[in-house]
Amino acid sequence: MSTPTLAVVFYRTDNGVEPVRDWLKSLPMVERRTIGEDIKAVQFRWPLGMPLVRKLSGKVWEVRIQLPTRIARVLFTVRGGKLVLLHGFIKKTQATPQTELRLAESRIDF
Repeated sequence: MSTPTLAVVFYRTDNGVEPVRDWLKSLPMVERRTIGEDIKAVQFRWPLGMPLVRKLSGKVWEVRIQLPTRIARVLFTVRGGKLVLLHGFIKKTQATPQTELRLAESRIDF
């Protein structure tokens, strides 16, 4: 098996909360598996582009995940050889909501 291009880490708040990990735990197993496989693809094949990965802003990228009945997004940044998972959500509108993007951007300088 090849070695990953990037290590995957979860953004962690000052009090030790990992929002993306907690969000993933709230999802059904089949959805967690799909999201994990897509994140692993990014981890092993970075840099990637569409249709799996899209740049949203200067330092924020999204993993575009098609689940069986809905769409998920995991927003991340790449820093020091690490894929830092900043925010995850279920997509409800065509465009990524600015509130979701701003939340991810606010977590970059941790």
